[in-house]
Amino acid sequence: MIRRTALAASALLIAPPALADTLIDNVEGISVARDGTIDRFAGMVVDEDGRISELLDFGDDPTRDIDYRVDGEGRVVVPGFVDAHLHLMGLGLGTLVLDLSETNSLDEALSRISAYAAANPDRPWIIGRGWNQERWGLGRFPTAAELDEVVADRPVWLERVDGHAGWANTLALQAGGVTADSTDPSGGRIERLSGSDEPSGVLVDAAMPMVGDAVPPPLPEDRDLALHNAQELLLRHGVTAVADMGTSVEDWMTFRRAGDAGRLQLRIMSYADSVDSMLLIGGPGPTRWLYEDRLRLNGVKLYLDGALGSRGALLQEDYADDPGNRGLRLLSGTQLRNLMSRAALDNFQPSVHAIGDAANAEALDAIEELSRDYTGDRRWRIEHAQIIDPADIPRFGEHGIIASMQPVHQTSDMLMAEARLGEERLEGAYAWRSILAADGRLAFGTDAPVEPVDPLAGLTVAISRSDADGQPFGGWRPEETVTREQALAAYTAVAAYAGFAEGRFGSLAEGERADFVMLSADPLMASAEEIRDIQVEETWIAGQRVYDFELESR
Repeated sequence: MIRRTALAASALLIAPPALADTLIDNVEGISVARDGTIDRFAGMVVDEDGRISELLDFGDDPTRDIDYRVDGEGRVVVPGFVDAHLHLMGLGLGTLVLDLSETNSLDEALSRISAYAAANPDRPWIIGRGWNQERWGLGRFPTAAELDEVVADRPVWLERVDGHAGWANTLALQAGGVTADSTDPSGGRIERLSGSDEPSGVLVDAAMPMVGDAVPPPLPEDRDLALHNAQELLLRHGVTAVADMGTSVEDWMTFRRAGDAGRLQLRIMSYADSVDSMLLIGGPGPTRWLYEDRLRLNGVKLYLDGALGSRGALLQEDYADDPGNRGLRLLSGTQLRNLMSRAALDNFQPSVHAIGDAANAEALDAIEELSRDYTGDRRWRIEHAQIIDPADIPRFGEHGIIASMQPVHQTSDMLMAEARLGEERLEGAYAWRSILAADGRLAFGTDAPVEPVDPLAGLTVAISRSDADGQPFGGWRPEETVTREQALAAYTAVAAYAGFAEGRFGSLAEGERADFVMLSADPLMASAEEIRDIQVEETWIAGQRVYDFELESR
């Protein structure tokens, strides 16, 4: 399926042995607690295990002998960013296929697809991702006929930017057996041509496997290269740890191969793609931390509904721009509770994808019920939590619920959300400040590859509610902004806590791994516009430098 290349650059990710008693000083250090409390320091001592043994104020001397010294040259040091929600192998595999995420029109996308097919004549399928009919201003989904105009000699399968819809040409529909007689699967929808039962070429949510299962899967060496590419991209942006949402058994074995070979630098908090995968990987419970705190299976990712862009998010009322449609329920209430209960029974952490207000209400109901039987520190997670009935927001302060949200979704989706929901239902949309005010826990991520890997862009949106062009002026529903300190905590300490990793990494505190980023400026002292321009100059994991902007720029 994918052209394979050697892992020639993989040596860049293989770090030398940890240094013993290293002093990293002359820095403007920032340690952050989960509540956003900031502690500034001027240096740190890192022991032979890559852990911080001391934080030093200006003028302090280490209390132990130092073997090595690193001059931070006055740069700002913050904890390594912890992405609380992304799809690691999706990000990596996306680097090996056609990328349509930057296309601005259907014609531009078709031109790029045609050129890609011409440049890759030996590929039996054309595979890609990233299209977005909303960005194109198309006002509808694209069709198989439009794909046939540029590629008619082999199947084409292209996933939407959010991963909740796929666009197929006629040969791909035929490969999947999708015809006018095909029925919509539970939790999925086959888009039809107007006035006809004929499939139009787009499959939504649970209908996607009808074609997706016919696509030749990536080979193990494809997966190894994809993980390498994903790690390089994340380290370049200062991301040192991630929560991988939807880990398959094949993904897990890819992580293990990298760990065994010494190529795993990132820290991965893994959530299986199903209860079956969870049990195959974890067995009687979550795995122990592997590879010096670089890999652990925490729990399972469950999908309750789809996404706003494909009108699959489950709403309490009809879509304002599609009367009669309230979205797609991917699990019934009973199924959701049974799966969450099976996970919680063995102390796995359930993580529930819920975007629409009806889906979030269902997830909150399930957590409330299950909390009666499963007590203790469960850290129930709701992923995305984009559209919430305002009456349900106080419930996020109960039962230790973590709202795992992605700030850049707000700027990407704001105009679409207005069209999908209407003004009257926007009060609970991307309600970060309200969730914090209700004593909810807020963890931030990117949902990469749905959004670009760029935590600094996420920090900017979190404090401004404005996009890269500064629009809308003053922010979209600015009453839901958060402070710089709260945003930084959500991208570091809280994101680590959300994956049961507190005390290991995320804060820059004594006893934690020395995972940090050297920045060109202080994000806590910069304007929103200035934060976007901050450069990640170096990324360090366990006291070892794994990315250097100056070296890469030469």
